[in-house]
Amino acid sequence: MTGETFDEIDLEKERLEILKAYRGLLWASRHVRDKEDTKLIRKAFDLAVEAHKEMRRKSGEPYIFHPIAVARICCEEMGLGTTAIVCALLHDTVEDTYITLNDIEEMFGFKVRVIINGLTKIPEVFDENISLQAENFRKLILTISDDLRVAFIKIADRLHNMRTLSSMRPDKRLKICSETEFLYAPLAHRFGFNAIKNEFEDIIFKYKEPERYAEIESKLEKTKEIRNRFIRHFTNPIKKVLEKEGFNFSIKARTKSIPSIYKKVFQKNVSFDEIFDIFAIRIIYDTELENEKPMAWRIYSIVTDFYQPNPDRLRDWISIPKANGYESLHTTVMSPTGKWVEVQIRSVRMDEIADKGYAAH
Repeated sequence: MTGETFDEIDLEKERLEILKAYRGLLWASRHVRDKEDTKLIRKAFDLAVEAHKEMRRKSGEPYIFHPIAVARICCEEMGLGTTAIVCALLHDTVEDTYITLNDIEEMFGFKVRVIINGLTKIPEVFDENISLQAENFRKLILTISDDLRVAFIKIADRLHNMRTLSSMRPDKRLKICSETEFLYAPLAHRFGFNAIKNEFEDIIFKYKEPERYAEIESKLEKTKEIRNRFIRHFTNPIKKVLEKEGFNFSIKARTKSIPSIYKKVFQKNVSFDEIFDIFAIRIIYDTELENEKPMAWRIYSIVTDFYQPNPDRLRDWISIPKANGYESLHTTVMSPTGKWVEVQIRSVRMDEIADKGYAAH
């Protein structure tokens, strides 16, 4: 340790943290890459580290953590492959560093150049002026037409920026939230990135309505145990029959997002004590493609043997999927305590598409 300054120690610590983040990316992408892909990802990582080495984020951490995080979102949360990972690692190099599009093409080929060019052309900050927003929207759509991965990586980029909003000034936070609400959340929804769209909406609400967000969050926390007990009682008889019939399945309870609870509680004037109306039971089963539909209806039949369904609330998105690829069978049933409960029935494949949309195809 003699002769070393604290700065040197910190830099060494940062170097190890960067390598740790990179290894995390490799682990997350293990299913989508072979030996050649790994070399390509390493090449992109090395170039990004070098290009961004003098840059830091608002939080003070080295900038390289951002492209690594974006690349990880692409493969882990969107189901994208090596090209998207490489482009995510390099997505800010042409705009912010000495790297040119020609350098990118020379090192990674024409396809990567097209995507990086698309990402560079999308304006990051949208003006408050409506006509300018419309113009930027038009540019975005034209850019996306080159390669859909431009839009996917841009959504991943925005998601990481939203997750790290706390290091921004309050006025900047609200500006980014407005842009996300106007453009990125609808875009994520359109592509079927349901989990990402929900997270966007959650973060937007957290910063735009902090008091209401905190109030709902605290009520959810206080009623958690009651909810869990109710869910156990509700799902037990269904579980027993599914096990007896040899289904390969899992049952999850998903609490609705805080913004959608807000809409229900405050806008529709529903009392918060109607807490059972704000979560859904999800039954996910594993089977071959040709068995998915009959199996969904068999599970529906088991659920409705125990609980009375509301015929007006049956949604069959298995026979006719939504435009963004979403497939699921939804029913709302009456529990023994007189509460309505939404039950969603879908296969493992459908569940992946519900979260990752078109990219999961």
